[in-house]
Amino acid sequence: MTLEICHVPLYIADAEVGNLAREVQQIIKARTLTEAVRTALQHEMERARTIVPLKDRIRKCQDEYAALGPDNPNVDLKTFFDEMWESG
Repeated sequence: MTLEICHVPLYIADAEVGNLAREVQQIIKARTLTEAVRTALQHEMERARTIVPLKDRIRKCQDEYAALGPDNPNVDLKTFFDEMWESG
């Protein structure tokens, strides 16, 4: 397997994107604009990979709740809380 490395100049047509790239370059003290863009893209990819989708977070909560056991519709909450607070 051969890996070809192609050196193509970085061309950013959008002025706002160019300004953002230059700002990142200054902040992270990157030697080149390409290095700044590479670093920013790598960080964004790492961040995106760590995001747990909402449906998965909800499923985790539902599973933890289900693991507590079935609900008891005959629970007397007043008695429960009175006993918990030692009052009545």
